[in-house]
Amino acid sequence: MDIFVQLATGASFLAEAAEAEGGGFGLNFNILETNLINLSIAIALVVYFGRNLLGKILGDRRAAIETALQEAEARKKKASAGLAEQQQKLAQAQQEAAKIRASAQTAAEKSRAEILAKGEQDVQRMRESAAQDLNSEQERVINELRQRIAALALQKAEGDLPSRLGDGVQQRLVDRSIALLGGGS
Repeated sequence: MDIFVQLATGASFLAEAAEAEGGGFGLNFNILETNLINLSIAIALVVYFGRNLLGKILGDRRAAIETALQEAEARKKKASAGLAEQQQKLAQAQQEAAKIRASAQTAAEKSRAEILAKGEQDVQRMRESAAQDLNSEQERVINELRQRIAALALQKAEGDLPSRLGDGVQQRLVDRSIALLGGGS
């Protein structure tokens, strides 16, 4: 850009010098009158000096974009591989969860069956125990009633015995008992 300013300044100096000498050949730097010429010169200078610079900048930019695209492709491939791996792990985890669920359901059914069987055994054992308790209680009550009946009968017999036995009957009973024992007269 500095080059353009220096050229424009130098050209305007030359134009002023040519006009001062009396007219001759010179450059007219009046923007309104010579715009097309100035624009052509400016474009030619930009193309001449800027082509290599612009080409280098565009080449560098193109290389940077290509590098970025390659890196993006590499990241995409890596992400796709990671996604596939994670999906595989997810599928394995889902299979494992299904196995665990099936195993837990089987274990729950087995435990349920065992608990029901044990409960049935406990009920049966309690019934048998209750039946035994009932039988033993019944036998105890029957034995107690027999003992009471025997005690009451004995008590009644003892109460009735003195009135039924007179002195003579008692003497004969004692004599017969002695004779049976072997000590008779």
